[in-house]
This record gives sequence, structure tokens and C-alpha cells, in this order.
Amino acid sequence: MAWTRWMMAALAASMLGGAAPAAAQGFVHREGKQIVDAEGRPLLLRGMGLGGWMLQEGYMLELGGLEKGQQHVIRRRITELVGEEKAAAFYRAWLDNFTTKADIDAMARWGFNSVRLPMHYNLFTLPIEREPVAGRDTWIEDGFARVDRLLEWTRANNMHLILDLHAAPGGQGNDLPISDRDPAKPSLWESAENRRKTVALWKKLAERYANEPGIAAYDVLNEPNWDFDGPKQGHGCTSKANVQLWDFYREVIAAIRSVDRNHMIIIEGNCWGNNYGGLDAPLDANSALSFHKYWNRNDRVSIEGHLALRDKLDLPLWLGETGENSNTWFRDAIALVEGEGIGWAWWPLKKIRYNNPLQVNANPGWHALVAYWLGKGPKPSGAAAEAALMRLATHDVRYANNLQHPDVIDAMFRQPHTNATLAFKANRIGRAGGRIAAVDFDLGRAGYAYWDREDANYHVATGAERVTWNSGTTYRNDGVDIAVDAKGAPYVTSVQAGEWLQYTVDAEQAGVRSLSVRARGGAGGTLSLAVNGRAPVSIAIPAGSAWTTVRFAGVELMQGRNRLVLKADSCTDCEIDSLAFADK
Repeated sequence: MAWTRWMMAALAASMLGGAAPAAAQGFVHREGKQIVDAEGRPLLLRGMGLGGWMLQEGYMLELGGLEKGQQHVIRRRITELVGEEKAAAFYRAWLDNFTTKADIDAMARWGFNSVRLPMHYNLFTLPIEREPVAGRDTWIEDGFARVDRLLEWTRANNMHLILDLHAAPGGQGNDLPISDRDPAKPSLWESAENRRKTVALWKKLAERYANEPGIAAYDVLNEPNWDFDGPKQGHGCTSKANVQLWDFYREVIAAIRSVDRNHMIIIEGNCWGNNYGGLDAPLDANSALSFHKYWNRNDRVSIEGHLALRDKLDLPLWLGETGENSNTWFRDAIALVEGEGIGWAWWPLKKIRYNNPLQVNANPGWHALVAYWLGKGPKPSGAAAEAALMRLATHDVRYANNLQHPDVIDAMFRQPHTNATLAFKANRIGRAGGRIAAVDFDLGRAGYAYWDREDANYHVATGAERVTWNSGTTYRNDGVDIAVDAKGAPYVTSVQAGEWLQYTVDAEQAGVRSLSVRARGGAGGTLSLAVNGRAPVSIAIPAGSAWTTVRFAGVELMQGRNRLVLKADSCTDCEIDSLAFADK
């Protein structure tokens, strides 16, 4: 049986791009079950997807509740307020500013070696219903030029670019926002013309970039999710043969290989990239398999099926999309896949939320627009809407104005490989004392830098409700709950019995100090303080909603580095604002 599969694989390789690996030696390519670089060295891709740039998804803009959150719905609502010309100006500004060289430079500094570009087909060609001549393709140079500029930025940083068709003509599934699908129109799978146009687009891209080694691979179709056969559950997870999907890939691959023998081709299974039922042989000799991973456990069992497919087809695996969880989940997922020699691309680089490397801090006018569209606020004037839109697209989304989250980067690059903790900020204690914000606890793994009852979302595995690991969804992406006060200052909230925070402080000189903790007790409770591993000392917090200060006396610090652990011995919804050292 194994010999038969090998023969089938060899036959498929000879028919569909068998010569590609030889031609691709100067390019990223596949060697057996590994992705290798131009010199044939194993290449572990560590990347980020630029979600939200060429394709907006509603949840990234706090608009997930606007119908289904598709981009065409958002654009229609914008047009209703400001008109088509100003809506077009907004989208041009968005494309100009959302991703710039500064973003790519930062990614390279942090340690990323690759970029996955989610593309919307309508930046490159017209929808079939708008083509002046049916069956012919109008090509839009601006979309290709934007890819060219991104390629210049990634090349300047010695990074690999992966092209990902995220929104195909007609849309590739019933998860509507990810492909900007309009269910009132025929999908990719219901329209021969949409399929023809998709194949033509890939051939056009391959013609343009055939000899460009800065592009690592073509990710043919993001997250198909369609019931081709079997029980109808909406997203193709129960389809068995997926014949229509594999035939589509064969057609696209043949078109690409007719003009480009160099680039590695990546395919994704049904069911958001994870159902490879019916695929019994490689579709191309220089190819890899992508799977996506969200909200499940980070144990080997969670990827066993993909590992078995890798062995069966003798093809590399790539975790092409994952994220949207806590730092704990990020760390564990990366440790898991890298331990199996699998590279990854996270999702996304930025959005209007905190659990990414960058956060868009949207202006108040945008939030007013969101409230109006969601039925929670009054209709703004056209002038106010235009001002808010252009502020978002020309200022708020730019790298220089984004909030940076170093804890996310630390969780992705350092924490998968060590239990060591680092100071989140330089907490220096001088002769006159010093203050530490409670939210500035150490960087590191749960159980080493902090402990919280809930530090990740596993709802796909547990079947339970989604968990919000940081109930305030602000400041940091760890399990610790953080809220902000009326002035926008963050503090630790919802502290429960047994939870704790560690702080690394640097004392200018040795000595005995007092430590005042600004807190409020909710139903009341006790806090304990342990310094440099010595026995903890406890103190009571009175019940109530008013902030109070409790004082630990006789805190002995060494010169230089010290480690403090502040623990809730018996608390229900306690809150902690700050720690302040003073002379004893």
C-alpha cells in the first residue's frame, strides 16, 4: 500500500511540475518533508499575516456585528454617509497607510523572517459582473504595484514574502467575512466564470513574479470552507472526497506551472484549511500543505492528523494561520509546531484590539461611527464621518501611531524556549523610593511571571463558551485581568484567591524599606508579599469599592536585582493599582 502511494505521488509529480524543484534551487523550495532556502538549508518560517490591509474583516474594526462583517458591507455603509468619491478616498488612504515599510522593518527587528500577504482579488481585477466584456479580464495595475512595493520592503529586510489569495472571485466559503463573500451572488464553487477568473489571476501573478526569489511561495486559496459532499454542515468539515477542491487546485497549479517553474505552491484543505479528505497524492512536486489552528489545545494530539498527512504525502507542513488568543496560547502553539519542524504565520499584525504586536488606537469619531452602525448611537454628519474616516486611514493605522505590545513578541520568540522571566519595565528603586504600576508585572510564562485562573481560550476543544483571558481586553495579552480608570490609566482587576504577580525591581542600594500597595478589596481579602524567595508576609484589604493603601513594613531589599511576588491569599474581585517603596 505504501509502495502504491509512492508510485501515485511520483506520477503526480511528473505530471504536475515534476521539474519544478530542479528549476527552483535558487528559490525557497521543498525537499522531502522540509521547506528549505535557496541553498538547501532547512527554513523555519516565522511570519505574520497582514490581515486587515488588502481585505478588511469587520471584527478587526469592531464591526463584526455589522451584518456579517464583510468588507463590501462596511464600504456600502461608508458610502451611504460620505458618498462614493470620499469612500474611495478613504480606501486609497487605508491602503497607503495601514502597512508601510516601517511595519516591515519592525517585524524584522522583532525576529520575523517572513510575511504572508492576504490579497483581495478586486485590487487586481474586476468582479465578473463588472467586466465590460464577459469572459475577459480587466487588470488593475495598482494592486500589482502594491505587491511590488511590499516586496521591496521585505527584500530590504531579507524576509520571505508569501502571496495568499484571501478573497477569491465569488468567495470560497460560508464564513463570509474572510473572503468578503456576498451570498446573494454565485460563489467560487457555483460559477465557472469565477473559477476561470481565479485561475487567470494566479497565472497573471505567476507571470509577473516567476523569476523573483524574494517571493517564497504562492498560497493558492485561503481557508476554503464549503460542503462539496457528505453531511451538509456549512463549512466542509464533514466532506469526504473534496473532489471539486482538488480539481480546482490542479487547474490553478497547471496555469502557474505553464509560466513559473520556480516557486513553491501551498495548498489548504477544506474546513478552514484542515480537511484533506480525498487527497491521496501530491498535486505538485514543489509544494507544501498548510493547516490553520485556532482555540484548541496545544498538544501533539491536536496536530496528529496533519503530521500523519505529512508522512503519507512526503510534503512539508506549514501552519499558515493562527493567533487570536492569549500569550500563553501563542507560546504553547509555537513551541508545539517548532518542535515538529513546522514554521508558522501568525494573524494578524494589527487591528483595533490588544492581542497582536500592534494595536490601532482608533479616534473617538470612529467609535461614534461604529456605535451608529451597530444601532447604539446617533447618526453623525457627513463632515464628522469623513473626518473620522480619514483620521483612521491616514493617522491611526500608521505604525508610528500604533500601540506596541512587547509582551506579545516576547511570548512568540522568547517564551517558547525558556522559563526565565524578564522585567516588563525598568523598575528602579532609588534612595527616595519608587513606584511600580501593578500592570507592569514581569514578562514570562504563566506560573513563572504570574498565575491566573484563566489564561487562554480553548473553546473549540472544550465546547464551552469563549474565555476572555484578560477581562478588560487592554494593555497586555497575558491572563491577568486589566481595566482602565476614567483617566485611561490601567490597573489590575478581578483578582481571585491564589492568583499572583511577580515584579523584578532594581534597588540602588541595599536596605530595609516599606512597601505601600494601593488596592481595593471588593468583598475583602488578604494579600501576601514574598521578597527574594523568603517566607511571605500577609496583610488584610478591607472590603469596599474605595481605593485604600495597605503597607508592608520591613521589606529588605538587596542592592541590584530583587524579585517580589504579590499574591492574593483570599480575595474575590480584588483590584491592585500600584506598589510604592519608601524609607522604612
